[in-house]
Amino acid sequence: MGELDGKVAIVTGAGRLRGIGRATAVSLAKQGASIAITGTGRDPASFPPDEKEVGWKDVESTAEQVVNEGQEALPLVGDVTNSSDVERMVQQTLDRFGRIDILVNNAAFARGPDRVPVHELSEEIFRKVVDIKLIGSFLFSKAVGTQLMKQSNGGRIVNLSSVAGKRGSGTAAAYNVANASVIMLAQSLADWLAPYNVTCNAVCPGLTDTSRMDDLGYPRGTAWNQSTQSNPLGRAATDDEIAGVIAFLCSDAASYISGQAINVNGGSVTW
Repeated sequence: MGELDGKVAIVTGAGRLRGIGRATAVSLAKQGASIAITGTGRDPASFPPDEKEVGWKDVESTAEQVVNEGQEALPLVGDVTNSSDVERMVQQTLDRFGRIDILVNNAAFARGPDRVPVHELSEEIFRKVVDIKLIGSFLFSKAVGTQLMKQSNGGRIVNLSSVAGKRGSGTAAAYNVANASVIMLAQSLADWLAPYNVTCNAVCPGLTDTSRMDDLGYPRGTAWNQSTQSNPLGRAATDDEIAGVIAFLCSDAASYISGQAINVNGGSVTW
């Protein structure tokens, strides 16, 4: 028997081979949950070399990994910043599984063009970063939270934030703002949904080895190694390590944890 047997989870932004979303979908499936997996329907031509090498198929491949764990999977393609798309994906999940118990807001804008000084940061990029991370999390949380209220069986919402949501940087303003905002959103959701036994938290990873970090080089090289040197553990987190914390927050063992922003950063106490 798994901790999450009979539960249904939605995990957004879960179409990458090396990613927290994929790892979270698989981790929750290992605990017994059925998973709805959302992604943007990326152009295969844009896939990194390792995904192309293994014939990766975005959310379809993540769904295959969930099925390999013995659970049902529903791959969905849509825009998390579009309320109609979000409502459609939530309804498709309900049509398939009849319920929703867990929401993991993981979708985020691709790292790179936003990592410039504020005076070089375009309004367009700033809006995209905030829209995907914050507006997407708000729209999914509103739709799923309303469903959790109707079900009256409790539930879990986890927002993926970052340690960068707790300290500003002159070259990551949009990312800082977006991640700080989803921390506050988690606190607001926790207060709103507490009467319905729904917990809401934010997970704040530090440096994590996913395809989002490929602007530092892949396969990893000097720039990547330099970026890990300041970490007390001397390395980055894996996507599975972050997923493990998310899965814990979705379990009964975390039933009294709500409204928190939990660092998972290898002991970097300056964040």
